[in-house]
Amino acid sequence: MRDAFCEPGTEAVPLTLVEAPGFAEFQNSLDARDRAWIAGNGFTASPGQFLSMPGADGRVSRIIAGISRFDDIYALAGLQCSLPKGDYHFDTPLEAEAANRLALGWGLAAYSFDRYRSRPKTGTRLVWPEETDRARVLRELDAIKLVRDLVNLPANDLGPVALAEAARAVADAHKARCHIVVGEDLVKENFPAVYAVGKAAAEPPRVIDIRWGHAADPEITLVGKGITFDTGGLDIKTGSSMGLMKKDMGGAAHALALGQMIMEAKLKVRLRILIAVAENAIGPNANRPGDVIKTRAGVTVEIGNTDAEGRLVLADMLALACEANPVAVIDFATLTGAARVALGPDLPALFATDALAEDIFKACAAADDPVWRMPLWAPYRRNMDSKIADINNNASNAFAGAIHAALFLQEFVKSKVEWAHFDVYAWNPTARPGRPVGGEAFALRGLFDMLAGRYGA
Repeated sequence: MRDAFCEPGTEAVPLTLVEAPGFAEFQNSLDARDRAWIAGNGFTASPGQFLSMPGADGRVSRIIAGISRFDDIYALAGLQCSLPKGDYHFDTPLEAEAANRLALGWGLAAYSFDRYRSRPKTGTRLVWPEETDRARVLRELDAIKLVRDLVNLPANDLGPVALAEAARAVADAHKARCHIVVGEDLVKENFPAVYAVGKAAAEPPRVIDIRWGHAADPEITLVGKGITFDTGGLDIKTGSSMGLMKKDMGGAAHALALGQMIMEAKLKVRLRILIAVAENAIGPNANRPGDVIKTRAGVTVEIGNTDAEGRLVLADMLALACEANPVAVIDFATLTGAARVALGPDLPALFATDALAEDIFKACAAADDPVWRMPLWAPYRRNMDSKIADINNNASNAFAGAIHAALFLQEFVKSKVEWAHFDVYAWNPTARPGRPVGGEAFALRGLFDMLAGRYGA
């Protein structure tokens, strides 16, 4: 994605951006020959449409491209893949925010997950626009690439060991401390729910604890669900439901990517990243429906469904996060199909305490990185009552699945801690310019802007 850009001074074809409402005015600025060429080729400046303009020497003198609006991140994503190989530069004046967004979309369009097959590079590059905040664009591109790459990896190459190595690599790159607890040591260090979920897998479960920043700064804790593959356990999923379960570590990828952005920008926070890593496998010692397990918080949980394992590992992580009384805890998880039924694949479900929810919603809307707030409807908590334990991990009815999951998590969050829970899909089911089928990041840019606005760089 970084290869999609080149430095100013590179010889490049001018790229003129035109919005449809301003097309008539643009035409009036051209000579008769160019107007005739445009008319003869049926160019109307529709979004995604482009036209090569001939020069006196027969070569392309410039490209005219129709865009929806200048601040649309994906306005040029399709163009990046369609233009002939070569270098291009904007010859249209841009506001800084528009330049940042168009450059981001250009870079996203250059993404390909090519670990297992060769894909020829297009060789289509954009000269960095002078109005661009290059550090910001690269920070966003690198974070989105991290999520996409991790989620796209199959479980045979991204099991618990490999995911922990990826987390350590992020920590090492920013000189952060990284502590990893593995296997039966989880029981000794009081992570019983994480151990219970992952104990049947060939690779033992683990907890990753990354710390960065200065002790005097406010502590922000990011929590991620890192289920590297989810069979459903003994309540086994159907084949069609299991097919995409390599992406069940998408929450961990989001936590790592946002943490990477925070460290890269050196925000004035004390950052902690907590990730529960496990494979929800089937084996002789797998959890059974009806089992009762303990959690770090001392809350006992009756296993109503072994396929509701993500909330179990997050319970231990949220309890650990709150022990330090951070100013905010943000967790990410590919937690429920119910959230996708309600909001579809593109819109993450946000459950949060009021002040934090408002700040997140505003920042994400401003960044064109949308989320949608869902209710923590307390009366539904009764649907997870257990006759033999403190709580059941499965509701007694099929309604409001995403709300039930969030209410379960809320049991492990201290009431005075600001908390946000993101139920994300982490996947693009259909291809669009700049958004290929496969792993995808959601809400990272908006969340980063919110944290930067609250705590500064």
